[in-house]
Amino acid sequence: MSEKNRYSDQELQEFKELILAKLEKAQRDYEIFKNSITHGDDNDTQDTSPTFKVLEEGAATLSKEEAGKLAQRQLKFIQYLQAALVRIENKTYGICRETGKLISKERLRAVPHATLSIDAKNMQR
Repeated sequence: MSEKNRYSDQELQEFKELILAKLEKAQRDYEIFKNSITHGDDNDTQDTSPTFKVLEEGAATLSKEEAGKLAQRQLKFIQYLQAALVRIENKTYGICRETGKLISKERLRAVPHATLSIDAKNMQR
């Protein structure tokens, strides 16, 4: 029996549903990070003493920087998931870009935007 060179339409549909669920959650998380940067949860330092005001502003700045980094990571993840959806539509999803072989279902369930098989990933190290 010959080795499969792509996933069936039914399998691709299963992956699409998984990716859409992850994408929805990722977009919600991204909005939370974005809002924490712009609004800072509306906690300001106007009602505290001057000594603590400086400390709170410093902590708020660090918190916003951290939220900014998390938002950037989340946006990148969203872009990877969207690219995976395009590959599903093109019926190239799940094919390793290095070896041309199918990426295992287990790997795709764990990392649905993966473009490399475990073997190809290990060869990169």
